[in-house]
Amino acid sequence: MSIASYSKFNQFKQSIQSLSSISEEIIKSEQFLLEKDEKKQLEIYYAPFEYINDLAKVVIVGITPGLNQMKQSYSTVFHAKNADYNDEKLLSQVKNKSSFEGAMRKNLIQMLDEIGLHEHLNISSTANFFDEASELVHTTSVITYPVFHKGANYSGSTPNMLKTKILKNYILNQFVTELNEMNNPLIIPLGKKVSNVFDYLVENELLDSKYILSGFPHPSGANGSRKKQFEANKEKMIEILRTHFHRVISY
Repeated sequence: MSIASYSKFNQFKQSIQSLSSISEEIIKSEQFLLEKDEKKQLEIYYAPFEYINDLAKVVIVGITPGLNQMKQSYSTVFHAKNADYNDEKLLSQVKNKSSFEGAMRKNLIQMLDEIGLHEHLNISSTANFFDEASELVHTTSVITYPVFHKGANYSGSTPNMLKTKILKNYILNQFVTELNEMNNPLIIPLGKKVSNVFDYLVENELLDSKYILSGFPHPSGANGSRKKQFEANKEKMIEILRTHFHRVISY
């Protein structure tokens, strides 16, 4: 378990803990802006999602943290300013409290439990990923930091992540590095946009495809085809889980 080598937490920790409030206007300000592409109307801001659980058995991968997750991450760091935590512990708490926060987490847990992931890990529910069984999971995004397109949460559609230089750089220079620190966990890409990134990485021999649970829908409530996609791929995903965990036990 570690802090990512690319972490900027030392640079921003004091600034976050000195904030007067955690409003959208404040956290999406020049103070926390990392990069922008004016032509494509993209902005990337800092948020402390840099903890890597390199011992995890499961990695759950989204597109990028949204505004709600960004606010929760800042709030966690802000309220820990008087606590006796080292940075690794604090960033671990950020992941547990902020990852897929809200209705998205509920939908995610429901689908993961329905395909029986918790049974392979000997826990009562994948809800435990976010508290007492957090050592089993690593949550992350193909783009580590929050991305906004025209001021709104970036959906992964427009512009295309793999055809946009500043976004692709995060995928190749941070996300791939992050995965390479893991010990062959089961990887769950959330939705087609993330799956497309994995297809690219596999085709370019940057990743081994046999550890990927393909077909899992993005759990966002805004994904209207979530249930249909889940039902269409459910049996295939159950079989992938059986095969993966049988392989792990055989080792």
